[in-house]
Amino acid sequence: MTDRLEITVSRYHQAREAFRQKELRQALYDEGEVVMSDVLVNLHGADHQARRRLENRLFRKDTHRLYEREFFPPVVAATLAPHAANGHAELVTLSHELMMNLAAFTAGVDRPHGTREETMRLYDYLMLFIQGATLAHYTGDRTAKREEVAQALAAFESEFLRPSIQRRRVLLAAVEDGSGEEADLPRDVLTTLLRNDAELHLPSEVVLRETCFFLLAGAHTSATAFVRTLHNVYAMGEEHPEDFEQACTDLAFLQRCVHETVRLQPSSPIAMRYALGEADLLGEVHIPAGAFLIIDLMAANRDPSVFGEGAHDFDPHRLLEPGVAPWGLSFGLGMHACIGQDLAAGIDPMGHPVGDDHLYGLVPVAIRALLDAGGRPDPADPPTMDPDNSRGYWGRYPVMFPA
Repeated sequence: MTDRLEITVSRYHQAREAFRQKELRQALYDEGEVVMSDVLVNLHGADHQARRRLENRLFRKDTHRLYEREFFPPVVAATLAPHAANGHAELVTLSHELMMNLAAFTAGVDRPHGTREETMRLYDYLMLFIQGATLAHYTGDRTAKREEVAQALAAFESEFLRPSIQRRRVLLAAVEDGSGEEADLPRDVLTTLLRNDAELHLPSEVVLRETCFFLLAGAHTSATAFVRTLHNVYAMGEEHPEDFEQACTDLAFLQRCVHETVRLQPSSPIAMRYALGEADLLGEVHIPAGAFLIIDLMAANRDPSVFGEGAHDFDPHRLLEPGVAPWGLSFGLGMHACIGQDLAAGIDPMGHPVGDDHLYGLVPVAIRALLDAGGRPDPADPPTMDPDNSRGYWGRYPVMFPA
């Protein structure tokens, strides 16, 4: 392996400045190119601006409100009901299934049959795509896993993507010739890509990967935050039962629990950038062209100078200075800030009382539903970590529901 220059920053202000540097290209997913090549998060410069400008139209407040208040609650109820009726659930699987149902809608992946078997086939594809995107953290045979993911992509394209594309082309043609209405068009990423094909000129394999990226990103990061937040809330309840009670009854406080979890446990413990040219971080760190910059998010998000003496502690009551997000830098900043952060985690009220129009985010809404159903850890079957990934994911998290 060729030696390369790697520079690490772990202080909050240095990390924040790194996200703003246009000379630093996204490099975290270079090894996961089988799924991530040429998708939004890996683009840079004009290509990134053009695609983000189009896809940003989907992630507006009115769309978020539609998802959070109308579309998502019945999806949560339907997904959760059979598990609650059985008296038990495994949260890692449940959370991915739950968030996948929404992510498929956002990405533009149709499920015409609507059966449990069809849902689980899509779930199996999703889990392989996640492994493909995070190959840099995979502890097994990466070559074999890369080939397995490539085969899954081809099968997914045949079973799910082509029929989804065909249905949207028919709808778009109808709008074009005046026989269809704009309201008939799905509000999803795939429709946006197809409608702007003349401007984007995306090869079919890039459309495939972009759709898969929104499917896995929307499902996986939210599902991970779902399980981690519940674990933190359960642990908080052992020492502070009054805080657990507040998390069960006050959705705004539960949202702060999600934000605090995401700060302490970002979906990826690091961000990585490649220096296309020289960059300077606040006159403190010089990055030569051709170097790789590792942004230690775990350390930056626990910087005591920003988050206080108890920066390593889970504290949803934490008070922050203006301009500091409660989730730290976990959603990124600048051109590569997470496009779906408001949809997943809601709007930061910045210390102000929340109004009737406040958006709490899909993760807090889903956690509230599980807590309302009485989901609690199973004392006879404690949770375990995923041994095949170094990102600190839960592998199993059993919970029980009251009879």
